[in-house]
Amino acid sequence: MNARPLTSETARLKIGFVLARSFTLSAFAMFVDTLRLASDELDRSGRVHADWQVLGSTRHLITSSCGVEVAPTSDFVDPGQFSYIVVVGGLLTVERPIDNDTIAFLKRADLQKVPLIGVCTGSFILAEAGLMDHHETCVSWLHYQAFRERFPDLAVRSDRLYNLDKARGSCAGGTSAADLAASIVRQSISRDAERNALEVLQIERARTALDIQPRRPLDIDCSDDRLKSILITMERHVEDIISIPDLAASVGISRRQLERLFHEKTGRSPAQAYMALRLHRARALLLQTKAPLIEIAIEVGFETAGHFIKAFKKAYGETPGRVRGATTH
Repeated sequence: MNARPLTSETARLKIGFVLARSFTLSAFAMFVDTLRLASDELDRSGRVHADWQVLGSTRHLITSSCGVEVAPTSDFVDPGQFSYIVVVGGLLTVERPIDNDTIAFLKRADLQKVPLIGVCTGSFILAEAGLMDHHETCVSWLHYQAFRERFPDLAVRSDRLYNLDKARGSCAGGTSAADLAASIVRQSISRDAERNALEVLQIERARTALDIQPRRPLDIDCSDDRLKSILITMERHVEDIISIPDLAASVGISRRQLERLFHEKTGRSPAQAYMALRLHRARALLLQTKAPLIEIAIEVGFETAGHFIKAFKKAYGETPGRVRGATTH
C-alpha cells in the first residue's frame, strides 16, 4: 500500500483515533505506542515524525471495556488533515458504540479519501456505516461468525492478522494492532523508526499481513502456516462446507500433499479433522443454546438430523440429546 501523500498541512504522519464505547484498551495502546516510539529516537516520546489525536463529538470520557477511561484530545476537525482515521472497537454487545456525529465524521473522511482503519471490532462500526465495501475485512476468529451474520454481502476472513489497502484497513485486534501500526510507520516514516518502536516494545519482529492468527482449532499445535490457515478456514466454514481440493488450492498445494501434511502433523485426514471441527461446534451449540437439533445439524453442515445424531454419537459416545439433557440436571 502506498501511504497517503503528505501535504503541507500534514508534514508528519498524523493519525486520528475514534474510540467506541467499551473500546479495547490493549488494541488502542499497542497502536498508539507504536506511533509514539516511532516518532522519536529511543524513548523520548517527542512528536517529531508522527502526531495523533483522540477525536470525539464531545470531551466526555470514553470508557474502555476494562473500565479505564480516556479523554478525547480534539473535536472533529477537518478529516483531511489526517493521514489515517483509526476506529477502535470493543464489545459487540454495545448497541450504539458511536453516535450520529461520529458516523457523519467518518463519512466525511471517506468523501475526502482519507483512509479508514477498523481495529478490533472497529471494522463492524465501519461496515455498519456502509464504509467497508470493496475491502476484504480482517477480523478475529472470535468475531468471524458475528461479522458474517451482520454483513453477509461483505468479504471477511479470520485467518490473517490484518489487511491494508489504499482506502481501508482492518485488523484482528490485540497485538496485531502493533503489527498494522508498524506497517504504516515503515511506509510513511522509515524502517529505522519501525525498528526503534518494536525494540522498545520488546517485539522481535512485526508480523506481516500474510501471517496467520495464533489460533489452534482442535488444540492442534503446529508451526506449518498452511495447516494453520486451513484449520481456521475449516472452522469458519462448518455450514457451507469447502471441498478438500479447494482447501488444498487455497494454500497452493495439491490434495495429495494436503493429505500427507495432515497425516504427518495431526495423525488425521483432512476430512476427519473437518468433521471433528463441525461436531465440536455442534456440541458448543447444544450446551449454549436451546436451538432444535435439526437447526444445529444444518448449521454444522448436515442435511438431516439422523445423519448428525449418528456422527455425533460416534465421536462423543452419546447422543446430542443426552449431552444437552446432562446440562439441565
